[in-house]
Amino acid sequence: MAPQNVGILAMEIYFPPTCIQQDILEDFDGVSKGKYTIGLGQDCMAFCSEVEDVISMGLTAVTSLLEKYEVDPRQIGRLEVGSETVIDKSKSIKTYLMKVFEDCGNTDIEGVDSTNACYGGTAALFNCVNWVESNSWDGRYGLVVCTDSAVYAEGPARPTGGAAAIAMLIGPDAPIAFESKFRASHMSHVYDFYKPDLASEYPVVDGKLSQTCYLMALDSCYNGYCHKYEKLEGKQFSIVDADYFVFHSPYNKLVQKSFARLVFSDVVRNASSVDESVKEKLGQFTPLTGDESYQNRDLEKASQQAAKSYYDKKVQPGTLINKQVGNMYTASIYAAFASLIHNKYSSLDGNRVMMFSYGSGSSATMFSLHLSKGKSPFSLSNIAKVMNVDEKLKRRTELAPEKFVELMKVMEHRYGGKDFVTSKDASLLAPGTYYLTEVDSKYRRFYAKKTSEES
Repeated sequence: MAPQNVGILAMEIYFPPTCIQQDILEDFDGVSKGKYTIGLGQDCMAFCSEVEDVISMGLTAVTSLLEKYEVDPRQIGRLEVGSETVIDKSKSIKTYLMKVFEDCGNTDIEGVDSTNACYGGTAALFNCVNWVESNSWDGRYGLVVCTDSAVYAEGPARPTGGAAAIAMLIGPDAPIAFESKFRASHMSHVYDFYKPDLASEYPVVDGKLSQTCYLMALDSCYNGYCHKYEKLEGKQFSIVDADYFVFHSPYNKLVQKSFARLVFSDVVRNASSVDESVKEKLGQFTPLTGDESYQNRDLEKASQQAAKSYYDKKVQPGTLINKQVGNMYTASIYAAFASLIHNKYSSLDGNRVMMFSYGSGSSATMFSLHLSKGKSPFSLSNIAKVMNVDEKLKRRTELAPEKFVELMKVMEHRYGGKDFVTSKDASLLAPGTYYLTEVDSKYRRFYAKKTSEES
């Protein structure tokens, strides 16, 4: 019999303990008050110190998940990594993580890295889910790791940085099951955000184009999802047919605009569930062409106001980590989903959660998840307990802007470098956290794990 309810059995999240408050960064950068906190909708930003990178974060998330859910590393049959942070042009991040499994004698693990801006984690997740659902599945678990460090050159984009890693265990009978028949994608060729300079970690960004491309992809995916739903279920789909919406979140203001866009889309489609008051507010904008509607500030403002009560209920519970940590690239959408579980785990049984994943360049998919309580250790309540989000946020250390800028310069100087030893300062790291100790003359990277004795 084919495996049923394939999806996410377990999750773990890791983000660096070093962070900076956005209002303090506003003062330091000399920008207008509220530019980052209200304009971007962000509260705080995490960043890697010189001893952390995407590999160390991935190692920490993987080992923590295996230990806390008591999963034997030999039970993993597929390991997929999503990342856009290039460490090597040939050697995958997945190979670095194999050390955990090799030590247990397990080298029979399929999968490598998926790369396309912020979408790579979703591609990796689909690969694992498809594997479990296929004839190739050997009965073991899949494991997905999304790990990224988002850093920008000095200037207006820098406050949209962040860093994190998320690990997800994939298998049948999951409390977070995929509704695989309902899925719609949008793929196109655009230069909205890309990293053509291999000597630099910093991207080339067209901020205005990137936002438009995001919203265009959202429209395309939502319309495609609604079409497939209506074809298969024989009834109309609108925002009332899902309990929660989770978005890839470069910054929270875009999430607000995106959900408002879905409300407007329901008005354009004349969905029967739309409130008359919403139709009255937004009906005047329906004659606009697609291109006109993306640039219309009056529509943007009116749709956000019309969507406010829905947003507070259906979107806001999934925004905590992203507002506190920042843009985590591939991990961003799953950090938002982790926020939802953290905030609402006791009342999610039977709920449908809509997910929108976007990666510049561009690739996007809208898909949905069906949630159930699950059974320990693979239950929503245990996932919330293991992730321990409040505690992780509380024990962070806020650094001064001067220290943040200094660290960015060190990382910039060392990017792609060799033959250096880090400070090996693990004082801010929690026990069980991996950290970078050295990159030798042949570019080989070495890591250590902080023990409880070191604390």
